[in-house]
Amino acid sequence: MALIQCNFFVSSLMRTVPVNVILPIEQMGSFANPQPEDQPVKPFKTLYLLHGILGNYTDWLSLTRIQSWAVEKKIAVVMPSGDNSFYVDKAAPGERYGTFIRKELVELTRKTFPLSHKREDTFIAGLSMGGYGAIINGLNAPETFSVIGAFSASNVARRMDNLTENTENIFISKEYFEMVFGDAQKFRGSDKDEFTAAEKLVESNSPKPKVYMACGTGDGSIEGNRLVVDKLKSLDFDVTWIEDEGKHDFEFWNKYIEKFINWL
Repeated sequence: MALIQCNFFVSSLMRTVPVNVILPIEQMGSFANPQPEDQPVKPFKTLYLLHGILGNYTDWLSLTRIQSWAVEKKIAVVMPSGDNSFYVDKAAPGERYGTFIRKELVELTRKTFPLSHKREDTFIAGLSMGGYGAIINGLNAPETFSVIGAFSASNVARRMDNLTENTENIFISKEYFEMVFGDAQKFRGSDKDEFTAAEKLVESNSPKPKVYMACGTGDGSIEGNRLVVDKLKSLDFDVTWIEDEGKHDFEFWNKYIEKFINWL
């Protein structure tokens, strides 16, 4: 197994960004029975795994057992830093996080590591903010990702419908959400709206990614998750939906990243 920290210059963000990569490479044989040097490495199935708000590219490694499960199932895992961007393109130059996640990151990592280029071997998942990021980027790039995983996903469409100026939490305020997503009145129908993205994918006759979603029954985001699940099911997506005991925390996400990888 190899754990690699990379620093890629990313045009869409106009800067160098850190990325952690798990490669489940087997040991090169033993001293008595060495593996031939010219034996090719089979390209790995790959999971692009997104962190939540206030997190970074180290969260999944430090707070879950993702390394063990990736090695066990022989899946490469790519974990970028998405700042507090919700993984969408903003109007400002150098803030095209959606382009980074669904296009440039995939291209860079495929050029650098022995990753499969096949759609059926390429997956995207995330928690909370990263759950939304996986959904919106998976729906907007169905030619790249065959599976979307979302754990306690932020339901942005529902929040944009109910924004208020009066909140002590900047990350659920109208000011912050409009900085990320633009005018709340124009959100519905945009490529950042989960429901619209799903509808447009169906209209385009593109292949639909399979979707795996899970949320804790003690998590305040569960109603929003149910809305997304209902919408996807109404559009005939293949959806696996699980409600389980749990809150909006890494105890739940550690449990469900293992279940998700086993499901994959």
